[in-house]
Amino acid sequence: MEYLFAPMEGITDAVFRRVHHRMFGGVSRYMIPFVSPTEDRRLPPREMRSISPEVNRGVPVVPQILTKRPELFLWLAQELKDMGYTELNLNTGCPSGTVTAKGKGAGMLTSPDGLRAFLDAVFSAAPLPVSIKTRVGFASLDEWPALVDLLAGYPFSGVIIHPRLRSEFYRGDVHMECMSYAREHLRCPLVLSGNLFDIPAIQHYAALGLTEHVMLGRGIVSNPALAREAAGGPPLSPSELSAFHDALYREYASMYPVRIVLGKMREITKYLACSTLATERQRRTMLKAHTEEAYLEAVQVLFSAPLRTYPGYMQASPDHIWP
Repeated sequence: MEYLFAPMEGITDAVFRRVHHRMFGGVSRYMIPFVSPTEDRRLPPREMRSISPEVNRGVPVVPQILTKRPELFLWLAQELKDMGYTELNLNTGCPSGTVTAKGKGAGMLTSPDGLRAFLDAVFSAAPLPVSIKTRVGFASLDEWPALVDLLAGYPFSGVIIHPRLRSEFYRGDVHMECMSYAREHLRCPLVLSGNLFDIPAIQHYAALGLTEHVMLGRGIVSNPALAREAAGGPPLSPSELSAFHDALYREYASMYPVRIVLGKMREITKYLACSTLATERQRRTMLKAHTEEAYLEAVQVLFSAPLRTYPGYMQASPDHIWP
Protein backbone atom coordinates (compact mmCIF):
# COMPACT_ATOMS: atom_id res chain seq x y z
CA MET A 1 0.00 0.00 0.00
CA GLU A 2 1.26 3.47 -0.92
CA TYR A 3 0.30 6.63 0.94
CA LEU A 4 -0.07 9.90 -0.94
CA PHE A 5 -0.36 13.34 0.65
CA ALA A 6 -3.37 15.26 -0.63
CA PRO A 7 -2.99 18.90 -1.65
CA MET A 8 -4.66 21.33 0.75
CA GLU A 9 -4.48 24.89 -0.48
CA GLY A 10 -3.05 27.30 2.07
CA ILE A 11 -1.70 24.50 4.27
CA THR A 12 0.45 21.93 2.45
CA ASP A 13 2.83 24.42 0.89
CA ALA A 14 6.52 23.76 0.17
CA VAL A 15 7.54 24.49 3.78
CA PHE A 16 4.97 22.07 5.16
CA ARG A 17 5.99 19.38 2.68
CA ARG A 18 9.71 19.73 3.42
CA VAL A 19 9.31 19.69 7.20
CA HIS A 20 6.87 16.78 7.13
CA HIS A 21 9.08 14.72 4.82
CA ARG A 22 12.14 15.36 7.01
CA MET A 23 10.45 14.57 10.31
CA PHE A 24 7.96 11.80 9.49
CA GLY A 25 8.14 10.37 5.99
CA GLY A 26 5.87 7.44 5.15
CA VAL A 27 4.54 9.31 2.11
CA SER A 28 5.44 8.12 -1.38
CA ARG A 29 4.22 11.25 -3.18
CA TYR A 30 3.15 14.72 -2.10
CA MET A 31 0.64 16.41 -4.41
CA ILE A 32 1.38 20.10 -4.90
CA PRO A 33 -1.83 22.17 -4.56
CA PHE A 34 -3.15 22.84 -8.05
CA VAL A 35 -1.63 25.41 -10.37
CA SER A 36 -3.76 27.02 -13.06
CA PRO A 37 -2.11 28.50 -16.18
CA THR A 38 -3.43 31.81 -17.50
CA GLU A 39 -4.61 32.41 -21.06
CA ASP A 40 -1.27 34.01 -21.95
CA ARG A 41 0.57 30.88 -20.80
CA ARG A 42 1.94 32.13 -17.53
CA LEU A 43 1.65 31.13 -13.92
CA PRO A 44 1.04 33.65 -11.12
CA PRO A 45 4.22 34.20 -9.07
CA ARG A 46 2.85 32.38 -6.01
CA GLU A 47 2.03 29.29 -8.07
CA MET A 48 5.36 29.44 -9.86
CA ARG A 49 7.11 29.41 -6.49
CA SER A 50 5.09 26.40 -5.36
CA ILE A 51 6.33 24.24 -8.24
CA SER A 52 9.91 25.51 -8.24
CA PRO A 53 12.28 22.52 -8.03
CA GLU A 54 14.42 24.49 -5.57
CA VAL A 55 11.70 24.70 -2.89
CA ASN A 56 10.76 21.04 -3.38
CA ARG A 57 14.26 19.63 -3.48
CA GLY A 58 14.50 16.21 -1.85
CA VAL A 59 10.72 15.79 -1.56
CA PRO A 60 8.81 13.40 -3.89
CA VAL A 61 6.22 15.78 -5.34
CA VAL A 62 3.70 15.65 -8.17
CA PRO A 63 2.34 18.91 -9.65
CA GLN A 64 -1.43 19.13 -10.07
CA ILE A 65 -2.85 21.12 -12.98
CA LEU A 66 -6.26 22.82 -13.02
CA THR A 67 -7.48 23.90 -16.46
CA LYS A 68 -10.18 23.10 -19.00
CA ARG A 69 -7.99 24.06 -21.95
CA PRO A 70 -5.90 21.17 -23.32
CA GLU A 71 -3.41 23.50 -25.01
CA LEU A 72 -2.70 25.17 -21.65
CA PHE A 73 -2.34 21.78 -19.98
CA LEU A 74 0.14 20.65 -22.63
CA TRP A 75 2.10 23.91 -22.43
CA LEU A 76 2.46 23.60 -18.66
CA ALA A 77 3.19 19.88 -18.91
CA GLN A 78 6.18 20.61 -21.11
CA GLU A 79 7.35 23.37 -18.76
CA LEU A 80 7.15 20.96 -15.83
CA LYS A 81 9.00 18.28 -17.73
CA ASP A 82 11.76 20.79 -18.47
CA MET A 83 11.95 21.48 -14.71
CA GLY A 84 12.62 17.79 -14.11
CA TYR A 85 9.18 16.50 -13.10
CA THR A 86 8.26 12.98 -14.19
CA GLU A 87 4.51 12.81 -13.52
CA LEU A 88 1.49 15.14 -13.63
CA ASN A 89 -1.98 15.10 -12.10
CA LEU A 90 -5.14 16.55 -13.65
CA ASN A 91 -7.65 18.01 -11.21
CA THR A 92 -11.28 17.24 -12.10
CA GLY A 93 -12.37 17.03 -8.48
CA CYS A 94 -12.15 20.50 -6.92
CA PRO A 95 -15.69 21.38 -5.75
CA SER A 96 -15.13 25.12 -5.19
CA GLY A 97 -17.89 27.23 -6.68
CA THR A 98 -15.44 29.74 -8.13
CA VAL A 99 -13.64 26.88 -9.88
CA THR A 100 -16.63 24.89 -11.13
CA ALA A 101 -18.38 28.03 -12.41
CA LYS A 102 -15.52 28.36 -14.90
CA GLY A 103 -15.91 24.75 -16.03
CA LYS A 104 -12.74 23.65 -14.25
CA GLY A 105 -12.16 21.07 -11.53
CA ALA A 106 -15.36 19.13 -10.86
CA GLY A 107 -17.04 21.47 -13.31
CA MET A 108 -15.50 19.37 -16.09
CA LEU A 109 -17.73 16.47 -15.01
CA THR A 110 -20.84 18.31 -16.23
CA SER A 111 -19.78 17.87 -19.86
CA PRO A 112 -18.67 14.31 -20.69
CA ASP A 113 -18.17 15.26 -24.34
CA GLY A 114 -16.02 18.21 -23.33
CA LEU A 115 -13.98 16.05 -20.97
CA ARG A 116 -13.50 13.43 -23.69
CA ALA A 117 -12.29 16.06 -26.15
CA PHE A 118 -9.92 17.44 -23.51
CA LEU A 119 -8.45 14.00 -22.77
CA ASP A 120 -8.15 13.14 -26.48
CA ALA A 121 -6.03 16.25 -26.99
CA VAL A 122 -3.96 15.75 -23.84
CA PHE A 123 -3.11 12.11 -24.48
CA SER A 124 -2.26 12.77 -28.09
CA ALA A 125 0.73 14.85 -27.00
CA ALA A 126 1.32 14.59 -23.23
CA PRO A 127 5.09 14.63 -22.56
CA LEU A 128 4.72 12.91 -19.17
CA PRO A 129 2.51 10.27 -17.54
CA VAL A 130 -0.80 11.75 -16.37
CA SER A 131 -2.97 10.72 -13.44
CA ILE A 132 -6.37 12.19 -12.68
CA LYS A 133 -8.16 13.15 -9.48
CA THR A 134 -11.93 13.05 -9.77
CA ARG A 135 -15.22 12.72 -7.96
CA VAL A 136 -17.99 10.20 -8.63
CA GLY A 137 -20.24 12.74 -10.31
CA PHE A 138 -21.34 16.34 -10.15
CA ALA A 139 -24.90 16.07 -8.86
CA SER A 140 -25.95 12.40 -9.09
CA LEU A 141 -24.36 9.00 -8.56
CA ASP A 142 -26.05 7.96 -11.80
CA GLU A 143 -23.23 9.83 -13.58
CA TRP A 144 -20.53 7.48 -12.30
CA PRO A 145 -20.82 4.46 -14.64
CA ALA A 146 -20.57 6.64 -17.74
CA LEU A 147 -17.66 8.57 -16.25
CA VAL A 148 -15.81 5.35 -15.44
CA ASP A 149 -16.38 4.10 -18.98
CA LEU A 150 -14.96 7.38 -20.29
CA LEU A 151 -11.88 7.19 -18.06
CA ALA A 152 -11.27 3.58 -19.05
CA GLY A 153 -10.47 4.73 -22.57
CA TYR A 154 -7.27 6.55 -21.57
CA PRO A 155 -3.85 5.38 -20.29
CA PHE A 156 -3.88 7.14 -16.94
CA SER A 157 -0.97 6.36 -14.64
CA GLY A 158 -3.53 6.32 -11.84
CA VAL A 159 -7.05 7.43 -10.97
CA ILE A 160 -7.52 9.17 -7.62
CA ILE A 161 -11.17 8.88 -6.58
CA HIS A 162 -12.87 11.02 -3.97
CA PRO A 163 -16.09 9.00 -3.61
CA ARG A 164 -18.39 11.97 -3.13
CA LEU A 165 -20.39 14.12 -5.52
CA ARG A 166 -19.33 17.68 -6.13
CA SER A 167 -22.61 18.75 -4.52
CA GLU A 168 -21.56 16.95 -1.31
CA PHE A 169 -18.23 18.81 -1.08
CA TYR A 170 -16.55 17.12 1.93
CA ARG A 171 -19.70 16.25 3.87
CA GLY A 172 -21.27 12.92 4.71
CA ASP A 173 -20.15 9.36 4.09
CA VAL A 174 -18.17 8.31 1.04
CA HIS A 175 -19.83 6.11 -1.59
CA MET A 176 -17.72 2.98 -1.49
CA GLU A 177 -20.00 1.22 -3.96
CA CYS A 178 -18.51 3.60 -6.53
CA MET A 179 -15.03 2.33 -5.68
CA SER A 180 -16.28 -1.21 -6.25
CA TYR A 181 -17.55 -0.26 -9.70
CA ALA A 182 -14.26 1.44 -10.55
CA ARG A 183 -12.30 -1.61 -9.38
CA GLU A 184 -14.30 -3.79 -11.78
CA HIS A 185 -13.95 -1.51 -14.80
CA LEU A 186 -10.61 0.31 -14.55
CA ARG A 187 -7.28 -1.42 -15.04
CA CYS A 188 -4.94 1.34 -13.88
CA PRO A 189 -3.90 1.81 -10.23
CA LEU A 190 -6.68 3.31 -8.09
CA VAL A 191 -6.21 5.70 -5.18
CA LEU A 192 -8.91 6.20 -2.54
CA SER A 193 -9.25 9.71 -1.13
CA GLY A 194 -11.75 10.85 1.49
CA ASN A 195 -12.67 10.08 5.14
CA LEU A 196 -9.28 8.48 5.90
CA PHE A 197 -8.87 10.25 9.20
CA ASP A 198 -7.16 7.70 11.45
CA ILE A 199 -5.60 4.23 11.57
CA PRO A 200 -8.91 2.29 12.03
CA ALA A 201 -10.38 4.02 8.97
CA ILE A 202 -7.33 3.23 6.85
CA GLN A 203 -7.32 -0.39 7.98
CA HIS A 204 -11.05 -0.72 7.29
CA TYR A 205 -10.86 0.55 3.72
CA ALA A 206 -7.61 -1.29 2.98
CA ALA A 207 -9.27 -4.56 4.01
CA LEU A 208 -11.91 -4.08 1.31
CA GLY A 209 -9.25 -4.65 -1.35
CA LEU A 210 -10.61 -1.95 -3.64
CA THR A 211 -7.53 0.21 -3.95
CA GLU A 212 -3.75 -0.10 -4.20
CA HIS A 213 -3.09 3.29 -2.64
CA VAL A 214 -4.76 5.85 -0.39
CA MET A 215 -4.52 9.63 -0.33
CA LEU A 216 -4.48 11.30 3.07
CA GLY A 217 -5.54 14.91 3.60
CA ARG A 218 -7.12 16.24 6.77
CA GLY A 219 -6.15 13.06 8.63
CA ILE A 220 -2.43 13.45 8.01
CA VAL A 221 -2.41 17.22 8.59
CA SER A 222 -3.97 16.50 11.98
CA ASN A 223 -1.66 13.54 12.69
CA PRO A 224 1.57 13.98 10.72
CA ALA A 225 2.67 10.45 11.66
CA LEU A 226 -0.43 8.84 10.14
CA ALA A 227 1.21 7.46 6.97
CA ARG A 228 4.26 6.28 8.91
CA GLU A 229 2.13 4.36 11.39
CA ALA A 230 -0.13 2.94 8.65
CA ALA A 231 3.01 1.58 6.97
CA GLY A 232 4.01 -0.20 10.18
CA GLY A 233 6.08 2.52 11.84
CA PRO A 234 5.72 4.05 15.29
CA PRO A 235 2.65 6.12 16.17
CA LEU A 236 2.66 9.82 16.87
CA SER A 237 4.15 10.95 20.18
CA PRO A 238 3.25 14.15 22.04
CA SER A 239 6.83 15.43 21.75
CA GLU A 240 6.80 14.89 17.97
CA LEU A 241 3.56 16.80 17.56
CA SER A 242 4.97 19.77 19.46
CA ALA A 243 8.31 19.56 17.65
CA PHE A 244 6.57 19.50 14.26
CA HIS A 245 4.65 22.65 15.15
CA ASP A 246 7.81 24.37 16.35
CA ALA A 247 9.76 23.43 13.21
CA LEU A 248 7.03 24.86 10.99
CA TYR A 249 6.86 28.01 13.10
CA ARG A 250 10.61 28.59 12.80
CA GLU A 251 10.56 28.09 9.02
CA TYR A 252 7.69 30.50 8.48
CA ALA A 253 9.14 33.03 10.93
CA SER A 254 12.32 33.13 8.85
CA MET A 255 10.28 34.05 5.78
CA TYR A 256 7.30 36.20 6.78
CA PRO A 257 6.23 38.96 9.19
CA VAL A 258 4.66 37.85 12.46
CA ARG A 259 1.13 38.67 11.28
CA ILE A 260 1.39 36.30 8.32
CA VAL A 261 3.14 33.61 10.38
CA LEU A 262 0.38 33.64 12.98
CA GLY A 263 -2.31 33.44 10.30
CA LYS A 264 -0.68 30.40 8.70
CA MET A 265 0.08 28.69 11.99
CA ARG A 266 -3.42 29.17 13.43
CA GLU A 267 -4.84 27.38 10.39
CA ILE A 268 -2.36 24.50 10.70
CA THR A 269 -2.60 24.23 14.49
CA LYS A 270 -6.38 23.89 14.46
CA TYR A 271 -5.77 20.62 12.63
CA LEU A 272 -2.83 19.48 14.78
CA ALA A 273 -4.89 20.06 17.91
CA CYS A 274 -7.47 17.54 16.64
CA SER A 275 -5.04 14.81 17.70
CA THR A 276 -5.13 15.97 21.32
CA LEU A 277 -7.75 15.97 24.05
CA ALA A 278 -7.60 19.75 24.30
CA THR A 279 -10.96 21.35 25.05
CA GLU A 280 -13.02 23.43 22.66
CA ARG A 281 -12.31 26.48 24.81
CA GLN A 282 -8.56 25.93 24.59
CA ARG A 283 -8.79 25.63 20.82
CA ARG A 284 -10.81 28.79 20.51
CA THR A 285 -8.25 30.62 22.62
CA MET A 286 -5.58 29.67 20.12
CA LEU A 287 -7.68 30.80 17.16
CA LYS A 288 -8.28 34.19 18.80
CA ALA A 289 -4.60 34.77 19.61
CA HIS A 290 -3.32 37.66 17.50
CA THR A 291 0.01 38.34 19.18
CA GLU A 292 3.00 36.05 19.17
CA GLU A 293 3.03 35.82 22.96
CA ALA A 294 -0.68 34.95 23.21
CA TYR A 295 -0.44 32.41 20.40
CA LEU A 296 2.57 30.57 21.79
CA GLU A 297 1.02 30.49 25.24
CA ALA A 298 -2.20 29.00 23.80
CA VAL A 299 -0.22 26.43 21.80
CA GLN A 300 1.66 25.32 24.90
CA VAL A 301 -1.67 24.60 26.56
CA LEU A 302 -2.97 22.69 23.53
CA PHE A 303 0.06 20.44 23.25
CA SER A 304 0.19 19.74 26.97
CA ALA A 305 -3.08 17.81 26.59
CA PRO A 306 -2.78 14.02 26.09
CA LEU A 307 -3.14 12.56 22.62
CA ARG A 308 -6.42 10.95 21.61
CA THR A 309 -6.49 7.15 21.38
CA TYR A 310 -6.45 7.40 17.59
CA PRO A 311 -4.87 10.74 16.66
CA GLY A 312 -6.17 12.30 13.47
CA TYR A 313 -8.81 14.61 12.12
CA MET A 314 -11.76 15.13 14.45
CA GLN A 315 -15.05 15.82 12.73
CA ALA A 316 -16.81 18.48 14.74
CA SER A 317 -20.48 18.52 15.58
CA PRO A 318 -22.47 21.28 13.82
CA ASP A 319 -22.34 23.61 16.83
CA HIS A 320 -18.54 23.47 16.95
CA ILE A 321 -16.13 25.45 14.81
CA TRP A 322 -13.54 22.69 14.82
CA PRO A 323 -11.84 22.70 12.45
